[in-house]
This record gives sequence, C-alpha cells and structure tokens, in this order.
Amino acid sequence: MAKRYRADVLTIGSGAAGLATALHLADRAKVTVLSKDALRGGSTNRAQGGVAAVTAPDDSFDAHVEDTMAAGAGLCVESAVRMTVARAPQAIEHVVGLGLEFDRAGNAPHLTREGGHSHRRVLHVADATGAAIARTLIERASAHPNIDIVSGRVAIDLITAAKLGERTNRTLGAYVYDVYADAVDVFEADFVVLATGGASKAYLYTSNPDGATGDGIAMAWRAGCRVANMEFNQFHPTCLYHPASAQTPGSGSFLISEAVRGEGGRLLLPDGSQFIHRFDKRAELASRDIVARAIDHEMKRLGADCVYLDISHKNADFIAKHFPTIHGRCLELGIDITKEPIPVVPAAHYTCGGAIVDLNSRTDLPGLYAVGETAYTGLHGANRLASNSLLECLVFAEAAAQDILSTRESAPRTGGPVPPDWDESQVSDSDEQVVLSHNWTELRRAMWDYVGIVRTNKRLERAERRIDLLKREIHDYYARHRVSADLIELRNLVHVAALIVRSAAMRKESRGLHYTLDYPGKLPNPQPSIVFPAADPLDVLQPFPARPSRARRNLANRSAS
Repeated sequence: MAKRYRADVLTIGSGAAGLATALHLADRAKVTVLSKDALRGGSTNRAQGGVAAVTAPDDSFDAHVEDTMAAGAGLCVESAVRMTVARAPQAIEHVVGLGLEFDRAGNAPHLTREGGHSHRRVLHVADATGAAIARTLIERASAHPNIDIVSGRVAIDLITAAKLGERTNRTLGAYVYDVYADAVDVFEADFVVLATGGASKAYLYTSNPDGATGDGIAMAWRAGCRVANMEFNQFHPTCLYHPASAQTPGSGSFLISEAVRGEGGRLLLPDGSQFIHRFDKRAELASRDIVARAIDHEMKRLGADCVYLDISHKNADFIAKHFPTIHGRCLELGIDITKEPIPVVPAAHYTCGGAIVDLNSRTDLPGLYAVGETAYTGLHGANRLASNSLLECLVFAEAAAQDILSTRESAPRTGGPVPPDWDESQVSDSDEQVVLSHNWTELRRAMWDYVGIVRTNKRLERAERRIDLLKREIHDYYARHRVSADLIELRNLVHVAALIVRSAAMRKESRGLHYTLDYPGKLPNPQPSIVFPAADPLDVLQPFPARPSRARRNLANRSAS
C-alpha cells in the first residue's frame, strides 16, 4: 500500500553530505532523510584518507587553494575553492563538536600528506576516516527528534510544479520506491536536497559501493537542471587487485588509500622496478590522474594484470598503526603488506562533475539543492585533489542548510498543487528481468572499454551508439513495467552515461581526468562542459512520441520523465 509523507526538507542520501545537511537544519526544520539501504552502505563509509584542512602553522589557505587549483588543471572556480578552503576549519570544528576524534600527535592533530598536496594537512582517523565520520553523523542524526531517517528507499524522480501544469516551477518532493513494501510512495517537501553521491558504477571496475548509480544527477537533469564537467571521472590509481577474489563481484574493489603513497609507498612494475618518476617529477606524490594514466600505460605496454604498491620497507608497527583497515583486509586475502607489495589497478572512483550549483548549493530548479558528489560546485575542476571530497560535503552542507533556513523564513510557502499518487494502472509485472541484468552489464562494459582512462573520438562514437540503443530499451521497459530498485538505478545510470559521453565529446583537448589521443594538447582558454537539459528527446517528458498511447499515458500519469 503506497503512503504519503510530509517534511519541511527532504534529503535524498544518507552519507556525509545528506546527514551533515540534515543536522545543520534540524534545530529549525523537520527533515526526512532517505537511505537506499543500510546507513553505512555508501561511499562515505569507504573513504579512507581523510579531510584536507589548513590547521598547521606552516600551512596556509593560499597554499591549499594553489594545490587545489593545480590539481583542477585550470578548470576550478576560484570563488568555490577559496570559500571551501576558508570554511574548512569551521567544518572541522563542527564535526569535532559532534563527537568525532581525529588522530593526534601529542597536543596537535596528526596530519598526513597525500598526492598533490604541498603540505601535511589531511586530518584522519587511521585509514578509516569516512567510517568514523559516518558513525558520528549517524549517531547524532538518529538521536535528533526533528530528523526522520527512512531506509530501503530508492528515489525515482522529483515532483515539480511544472510537471503538474503550474506556470511557476519549483520542487514539490519526490516519488520514492519502498524496497520492502514494493510500492511507490509520495514524499512532499518544500525543499529537496540531492545527496546521492556519484556515478562511478557506470564503469565495470569501481571502488564505489553498488549504490553509486548517479541517481541525483539523473533526477536533476530530468527535472530541467544543467550539469557540468561529466567527462571528468577520477580513476583511483590504486585499488586492490586479487585474482582469487574476482569470482565474487565487488570483493576485489577495495581501495588502497592515497595515504599509503603519502607515507612512502612505492609503485613497482612486476619486475620490481620503479616507474612513476618517468611520468612526473613528483613521482608517487603526483595527482591521481597522472598516476592512474601512468599505471594504465604500463599495464597495457607490458600486458600486465596489475602493478604493485610497496610499503613493506616501513616498520611493521608503523604500517599496522597507520593502515589497520588496509592491513586487515589484505591479510584476509593472504597478502601481508608489512612483508610484500600490494597488487593494484586503477578503478573508477569519483565523479568530478554533476548538477550545477552556486555557492549556496542551489541548482537551477527553485527549492532543489545538491551537495557532495552529486553537485558540480567548481571546487574540483578537471581533477579532484585528494581529501577535498569529504571537505566539500561538510562545507556545502552547511551552506545549503543556511540558505534553506533563510529562504524558508523570509518567504514561507503557502499552498500549492498536491502531487498525485503514483499511477500503476497501466503497467504490468515483468517476466523478463534478464533484460535488466544484460543491459546493466553491457552499459558498464561499454563505458569501461570506450570512455575510460584514455579516450578517442572513435571510441566515444561507439559508446554513444550503444548507449542510445540501451537508453531506448530501458525507457521502453520503464514505460511498460512496474518499477524495481534495479530498473530505477539502471535508468539513472544510462542517463548519466549518456551525459558523460556527450561531455567528453564536447572537450577537444586533454585536460585533467579527460585524456584523448585525438587532442593530446590543452586549449588556451578552457571552459567547463555544460550540458543543457532537453537536448535529447529521450530525456524529456514525452520520450516516446511514436509509442502506443498506453505507454505515453502511463508516463504522463507518473509525472516522471
């Protein structure tokens, strides 16, 4: 039985971005937080490295800004960078006030250094900083009387005034699938915050959890918001490679933190020789795009399955203390990192682009905000500096909350259209679920083969043709059958994949995370790749003008493009 819910603010996503936003709001607003599955199942919980912030006396805001801008390869928005860096100490103070305890060295925080940073400025909790932040935020949010956390919910689409025939558009809430009840509920809210994370699941190999399917980006796009810089997909250079675990999906996609290289880890070829110095004078401390591309180059040149990351020259107690999670996980697979190198490969890790927001986290749609990996703030440019991602979540969560509260108090909403219930009268249960699994695999493999670390025009054209066919099949399936979690995620993922390919085709240069053999040089005046909505007829409200009336009527009744 479908249900209806009402809140002042609906936050879709329960990672650092979503929960931090909710906590900043909760003393003055009723907030509902939606979680796909277990609260600790998202990317925040997997983040190992830490949070970058200027806290040491020999460091400076200008140095952090300079490092971020350098990593972003000329495409960072300086105002966003300076705001984030300047508000970092305040963000750290807030999470510490919530109960988070960063590692310390005597009376000061213990700071580590990661690739691209000129100073030690990364605060951390051993090698499980994200898990510690998630635990702190979950405990505080769960205890707050104004925060209602609802698990087992997958958002389908935003409800907007325009979809209901109003002349003035704004967000009204969302249609949300209840995994446990197998029903679609209506969540009404004056404000919606998209905090669903990134879209690295578009690729065959990723360090991300299963839920990283670009839901927020796709929903914002379908609701009429612009997206930017979707071609900049960060491939983490060092994910655990273990052939014996390859039989179990996801078991081998374990991240080996940037901090291992920051603390002296060396990258080695299968013959034990070092190689990264041939690609960048910073060697192991080069930015992730350079290191990932170097590893990819050497693996292809040698036909190797992986390269190796070796920190065994460090003291065993030092390794166990600084990297207990990595040490323990590798031991489970028979790898003792205190005595032998770690086999590693690059894997899709972070989406630098997303729904365009301003410095208050506002999207193009009134009442709709995006925070974290879902958003394009301009902080990351063409490449993300290590440990700036958790920082962005914390800083822009507070900015979004402040703007929502200010808007709510200065111009409170009165009345408005009532969203209809989700209409399933024209659809049927599917008896061919195999179509979803085949499309899912085909999409991710096409993205890996044609839109990966190194690209060409021909590869992008091949990807575009395949994705266009997949999009039509998935839309047809969506129009005719009842929704499921898999269908919702696949629909989002195919839209995001199309946006990635379209953005990549727009960029006629190699910059940051986008490297193409057809345009190896850089243009003198780089611009963000902005994709405007409604450019593709399959992305708008009437995706099947030639389909039977039943399918068209079903889509219209759903009010979900």
